[in-house]
Amino acid sequence: MNIRKKINRKKEQVLAERLEQTTTAYEGQPLSGSLDQDLEKVRNVLGESDDVIIREFEISRPRKQRAAIVYIDGLVDTKLVNEFLLKPLVSDAGAGSGSDENEESDLLKRIPMSEARLIKDFRQLIKAVLSGDTVLLREGGDPPLSVSSKGWKKRGVEEPLSESVVRGPRDAFTETLRINTAQIRRRLKDPNLRLQGIKVGKRTDTDVVVVYIEGVANPDVLKEVQERIKRIEIDGALESGYIEQFIEDHHWSPFPQIQNTERPDRAAAALLEGKIVILVDGTPFIMIAPATFTQFYNSPEDYYERFLIASMIRSIRLISMFMALLLPSLYIAFSSFHPEMIPSKLVIAMAAGRATVPFSSIIEAFLMEITMEILREASVRLPGPVGPTIGIVGALVVGESAVRAGIVSPVMVIIVALTTIGSFASPSYSASIALRMLRFPLMLFAGTLGLYGIMLFLIAITIHLCNLESFGIPYLSPMAPRRVTGWKDTFYRTPLYQMVTRPPSTMSVDPKRVIPSTAEGVKKGESDEQADTPDQN
Repeated sequence: MNIRKKINRKKEQVLAERLEQTTTAYEGQPLSGSLDQDLEKVRNVLGESDDVIIREFEISRPRKQRAAIVYIDGLVDTKLVNEFLLKPLVSDAGAGSGSDENEESDLLKRIPMSEARLIKDFRQLIKAVLSGDTVLLREGGDPPLSVSSKGWKKRGVEEPLSESVVRGPRDAFTETLRINTAQIRRRLKDPNLRLQGIKVGKRTDTDVVVVYIEGVANPDVLKEVQERIKRIEIDGALESGYIEQFIEDHHWSPFPQIQNTERPDRAAAALLEGKIVILVDGTPFIMIAPATFTQFYNSPEDYYERFLIASMIRSIRLISMFMALLLPSLYIAFSSFHPEMIPSKLVIAMAAGRATVPFSSIIEAFLMEITMEILREASVRLPGPVGPTIGIVGALVVGESAVRAGIVSPVMVIIVALTTIGSFASPSYSASIALRMLRFPLMLFAGTLGLYGIMLFLIAITIHLCNLESFGIPYLSPMAPRRVTGWKDTFYRTPLYQMVTRPPSTMSVDPKRVIPSTAEGVKKGESDEQADTPDQN
């Protein structure tokens, strides 16, 4: 018991020391009212940093008053500060003596900037400075003002790199939060669209915004998402992946339970389906929750093309998914345990190719798969123009040299190439990584038990997927539990006018999204109008 008490005391001491090192320790502390003392305290907290700018001056009206502005160079628009904050305050034009009641309003009127608010305590002052605002301090006990003057360098809206499409919008999210929220607002001109901000990170104080459509999103799921984010206790959240790893349901599953995307059209479509979008400042990747298994193999382009084309492309993705997972394992199982299931001519060709190979099929497959993963990772880390070239040339050279040296068989090279191509066909990078991870234990099962081992492992994966949930939503919905109405937009897609309801997996408050037979009614109206038109001839 004494040891536990000592450990608890040590933890409390460490937490207290960490609290003193963050701005939370200054919460509720009022300012002294003396300009010199407050500036000295600001210097002590922010340190002697070259980018912290403190400029003292004198306000001309409504009365003479010492003042100072505090901001961080690089986070603010200095031209905006000079022209619309300093210049109006030091100018004598129109100076006059006003009453005490109107002094505050006169000062706010002289600052032609949209966002200016009073600061209540010292913590708000420091947070405003670190967030890119300019703080105005005044002598005489007047409360400081925080003026929005953010002006750091921003990356423009560009084409998404990880989710390219043939047909569809070409804009992507950026690292700036307000640009991202504006892109969603531009697509959804709905007054029920809600954006709720949450701060995450004791030191980074990262802005996280939860976006949803009120009256469409399920309130229980929304509440669960918000509570999980608020319970995060961490020093800093530098990317949306930090948030994802804290709020997901099953941390040990290789399958992603929260979808991430850099496409605003996909985020807007998810909101219309009743899902919740989570934006994190400083990253172009946003999160969509809850997530189901099928949505990781669907692309926004599926809804821009006609349903026959979209269904065919989805079937191709489904085949590529099985190729990425099963091809090496099936090769091992057939060549080692079930050669009688292979056509005789193919068996002879495979035997001729493996005549000089010194390894068993499972070792051969592991060597090639590990080599391909290394080449894939190396091509990603190399500079942009060089990476794909090195990856392709490296794969060709390694494969050809390995075959000539008799280390691997030609059939194995073909199998690994098809497997790699199948993994590239997945629209979601995180979902393709899950298949790449599961491929290796599946090869071990195939090398020990043959087809029986493959079936055992596939059954285990299916059971695992059935047990997964994303914020209370079954991961395999609408297949398990079975909801036939949701099958219209799973592995195939029906015409849009037949997709009358939102996906049942979201449990939306407002399930209707299309008036039944809208498209057919339009066509009927056109034909009726043509029938009523008199014959010109």
